Amino acid sequence: MSLGPWQVLLIAVVVLVLFGRGKISSLMGEVGKGITSFKRGVQEGKDELEEQIADAKDVTPEKEKDDA
Repeated sequence: MSLGPWQVLLIAVVVLVLFGRGKISSLMGEVGKGITSFKRGVQEGKDELEEQIADAKDVTPEKEKDDA
């Protein structure tokens, strides 16, 4: 069961009538802020992980390093 373009348009009109243009635009603004915040958090976590990997010490014993 798939929605066609007329059904999507009808749903959009009903939502617009029920909530009004101002409420929908403020809601979409909040959704955009949430997505931006999520992306920023993911990037900060990735940067922190890469920093920890770069700071990791090599704990291989010297004898094993020489054998390699």
